[in-house]
Amino acid sequence: MQKKRNRAGPPQQEAASDDGEMSDSSDKMEVAQGKGKSAVKRAPDADEVLRPVKLSKSDLYKPPTNDELNRLKETEHLFHTNLLRMQIEELLQEVKLKEKRRKTIDGFLREINTLLGTIPETPQTDLTDQTWLPDSIKVPILQVPYQVKGKFCFLPPSSIKVVGSYLLGTCIKPEINVDLAVTMPQEILQAKDNLNQRYSRKRALYLAHIASHLANNELFSSVKFTYMNSNHLKPVLLLRPYGKDEKLVTVRIHVCPPPGFFKISRLYPNKNNVRTAWYTEQETEGVNEPPTPHYNNTILSDLTLEHHLHHLSNCASDFPGMKDAVALLKVWLHQRQLDKGYGCFNGFLAAMLISYLLSKNKINKVMSGYQVLRNTLQFLATTDLTVNGITMATSTDSSLPSLHDFHEAFQVVFVDPLGVVNLCADMTTNKYHQIQFEARESLKVLDDTSADGFHLLLMVPKPFVRTFDHVFHLTNVSKLQGTCKKMKLLNQLIDQGGDYLATSLPYVLSILSKGLGPRVALLSHTLPHRPEWDIGEEPAKHRDSSLLSVGLLLEAELHTSVLEKGPAADSSQALDFRAFWGEKSELRRFQDGSICEAVVWPGSSLCEKRKVPELIVKYLLELHADIPESCISYTGNVLDCVLTRGKEAGTEEEKMVGIIQSYDDLSRKLWNLTDLPLTVTSVQGTHPCLRYSDVFPPLPVKPDWSSYQLLREKKCLVPNPEKPCPAYVAPVKVICHMEGSGKWPQDKDAIKRVKAAFQIRLAELLRAQHQLLCNPSATHTDVYKDGYVFRVQVAYHREPQYMKEIVTPEGMLKYQDTEESLQLELETLHLPSLTSTLHGLHQQHPAFGGTSRMAKRWIHSQLLGDSFSEECVDLLVAHLFLHPAPYSPPSSPQVGFLRFLHLLATFDWKNSPLIVNLNGELKGPDYTEIQNDFISARAQLPVMFIATPKDKKDSLWTKTQPTAQILQRLIVLCLESLRALEQQLMDPSGSQDYKMTFRPPLDLYDILIRLNPKQIPRHREAVDQPAKSFFRGLLKEGAQVKDLMFPVVGYDPVQCYLQELREAYGEFALFFHDKHGGDVIGVLWKPSGFEPQPFKTTNMTGRVMDGKSAKPLLVPNVEAIVEDFEILGEGLVASVEARTERWSI
Repeated sequence: MQKKRNRAGPPQQEAASDDGEMSDSSDKMEVAQGKGKSAVKRAPDADEVLRPVKLSKSDLYKPPTNDELNRLKETEHLFHTNLLRMQIEELLQEVKLKEKRRKTIDGFLREINTLLGTIPETPQTDLTDQTWLPDSIKVPILQVPYQVKGKFCFLPPSSIKVVGSYLLGTCIKPEINVDLAVTMPQEILQAKDNLNQRYSRKRALYLAHIASHLANNELFSSVKFTYMNSNHLKPVLLLRPYGKDEKLVTVRIHVCPPPGFFKISRLYPNKNNVRTAWYTEQETEGVNEPPTPHYNNTILSDLTLEHHLHHLSNCASDFPGMKDAVALLKVWLHQRQLDKGYGCFNGFLAAMLISYLLSKNKINKVMSGYQVLRNTLQFLATTDLTVNGITMATSTDSSLPSLHDFHEAFQVVFVDPLGVVNLCADMTTNKYHQIQFEARESLKVLDDTSADGFHLLLMVPKPFVRTFDHVFHLTNVSKLQGTCKKMKLLNQLIDQGGDYLATSLPYVLSILSKGLGPRVALLSHTLPHRPEWDIGEEPAKHRDSSLLSVGLLLEAELHTSVLEKGPAADSSQALDFRAFWGEKSELRRFQDGSICEAVVWPGSSLCEKRKVPELIVKYLLELHADIPESCISYTGNVLDCVLTRGKEAGTEEEKMVGIIQSYDDLSRKLWNLTDLPLTVTSVQGTHPCLRYSDVFPPLPVKPDWSSYQLLREKKCLVPNPEKPCPAYVAPVKVICHMEGSGKWPQDKDAIKRVKAAFQIRLAELLRAQHQLLCNPSATHTDVYKDGYVFRVQVAYHREPQYMKEIVTPEGMLKYQDTEESLQLELETLHLPSLTSTLHGLHQQHPAFGGTSRMAKRWIHSQLLGDSFSEECVDLLVAHLFLHPAPYSPPSSPQVGFLRFLHLLATFDWKNSPLIVNLNGELKGPDYTEIQNDFISARAQLPVMFIATPKDKKDSLWTKTQPTAQILQRLIVLCLESLRALEQQLMDPSGSQDYKMTFRPPLDLYDILIRLNPKQIPRHREAVDQPAKSFFRGLLKEGAQVKDLMFPVVGYDPVQCYLQELREAYGEFALFFHDKHGGDVIGVLWKPSGFEPQPFKTTNMTGRVMDGKSAKPLLVPNVEAIVEDFEILGEGLVASVEARTERWSI
């Protein structure tokens, strides 16, 4: 048999990274550069061959030098391990610019310098007369309003200087940006150009004229415009070289005024430079002109470009640690998507912050890059610049604006060395709080000796959608115009030059922060980002701004609270509370007798309570910001739909609470049974619903007799072949340990008989003392209670020990693990212990259960559920909560699920054990021991190794499954699902079908066995729920029943059929199925099963004689096997689809 199969690996992702500073952050920091063409190597001369150096005895035992001692001491105190130091040094080598590349860039800059000097002058015209510009070039600024006074002509620049990170040596790959400051000659400017955007318009025209002359030059592969840090008043020109160096560098041309041209005191934050009458184009008599701090700051930052460069240059001289720290901080910021966009924390700000710490003696010039990084993160974590701004100015000039003046004008305050520019002018309070939060989390990671701090801090990307528990998008940004009107923000709008997104954002965020209150630990937003554009295109209007996304980091315990308790009805704050909450506010009397204002949200189920933050956001934005619900795409809970079944709306957490209450009651009844020969020592549940992680928890059942056949003598029901398959009733397994006693026999077979007697006695006593329906068997007793079936299994703690006994031929008694003893230990010791631990974990992190259920639902939906045990998935999810770095523990199932996919796809299963530190029992030495044991025994260990405090060496839950091929398949599916799902969640304009990633690709299978829905008991659990299903023989919850009968337990024809298929044809094929309502079984032929076998009677099953072979050989009888699939599944199988285009005989 030949396979016609294209075994394609995971799709290769094209790493086409855009080099401009304004481009979107790539998901991963590309730090490794590709290798060049391999050179032909010549054989080394005899003299060149490296040989070990022979050291004299005195050299060999020479005491270490001061430098070496300092380095050793520093490594010991700072780095936890020598490895961290080496990793950081390696990263710095990777991201820093090589000398060879620097020479290429220098040559490119010299050519640009020559070209800029040859651009012709233009005659003087009015600012509004722009006919001299070619039609193919558009002015890179929004000219609203268009009319403005002033004259303009182009004269060659008075100076061209390189500024910024390239000159300081702090620029890093992959995006090398070189900043050129082009100074306009004084003759172009007039004294009042600081008013009404005149300077900004002249700056834009100057750039447009330069662009028109460089556009067709063969030196450049592209000439484009963009906004510096997405500030629409600061366009810059981007030049990229032609040829193989196109991706190497982007030169950004900044136009700036001559030093000292504008009187700085006119640009203080409390001064006005944009007149209301000019902006509104209406006469305004006797209006107090409002200050325009953001507009003034934009001009000042151009004036001080060179001064800032000199300041940083002085700080960086003799201070190699500063350059390293700036590079590391840039990587750190980039991985957290904080370094690009309007109000970002970029590399320049990082360098300025380090120079501030140097001036305050918080760091010194002998510190290494890592020490400076730590100190900077420590400063950010502990200093709130929204309350206590900082200034680098040392001047005592009283006329300079005070920090208080800056706080009046800006949300975040960090003043430059001249005392006039706020370096954080565009940053919002919420964004700075996110930076603080990230710094605090990063310090925790660095202090944790068991974590790989380097990898988590600098190598793991933190996309917005995976960082925040809930994310919502403002799909129509133009609605913020109405927000500015409603909030009366005209003055702020004039200051921002009409950018209503930047104007209204701080106010909208403050309303949400106030409304969500203690429900959120952090509220932040994506940075408004304006991409680069062609020089022949008009700049994008404000309404064309990219989507605005807001993220909520929820407080695990508080975000589901349905009550917002306000002030007492007669207090002065009651009026404010009513004004803020509008008609939602109402008076309520509380249990302590107080009458207070309150807001109550709907919350009958946990699924509904999870939506409270969404309801608050939508209500407050409509009430205070005039943003209708239709413009908000809230994607915080969209995956809940995969955990609903049938017509029920919720995600059924309450059902699990009901089962646990019933189980607790059964435990008490078992504990208190009288007349048992031995007392019960412990009762422990092992079913996943008892740790809140069952995908679809068992429902309370009341069987309808008419749908079954009745066995009166046993008082139980059996399926009726004429009717649809009855609903699946999952038994909830409970281990009941009996006390040790000398009466227990010491033979494993005798113990089993005694246990069988106990099972019968338990049933009798539960019937007699508690009137419970029981169905005993030799291995367990099924108890029907509150509509649930509990499967009670008696255990004796010494039974596994007797199972291990082996008598050697010499008559010696030996103890040896057998498959039976290990299985019993797993069921009676390890599983109950794990269940109670994970139950506790869910109490601590309420999102654990939902995340685990979603993860299992996804694995089952990909038809791989049989290869991963429930416990294996639970432990993988537990790892996300116990070791969440670089994130905080998830507070919503959806973000937990995204991180689960990322963990599975990116973890190095081949070389590392996944350590899940349950209850924090593992300490530093334990981690080392697990790691060492794993490395030494890797070949014998399972492909997926999960270690816990009680299971350090064996990985009990992954011992037999998954196989390497299945794990590889799952990793490919994880990568693709994560990419598709995150794209969907961050792009509300795309497909809203979130179940897409829960539908399996079936093109991979050789045969598809389609099943009859009538015989699928869990049909309603399917991802795409059927429009109509069959009556499964259950009465509604409140229905009255005269005589209760024992329901049909654990009966799933599909699972029985699968078991038969695997037993009969497991050597020829693999079978895949989704037990939660899947109506197809995927079959993959095993290549090993199609090898011709020698003729033996034991080999005959499923095989025939090979007629083509001279020797008597057996080959699989494929037609008969496919026919058997249908015969074995008669009544269950609807059709068998043999996809022979994928294989041939």
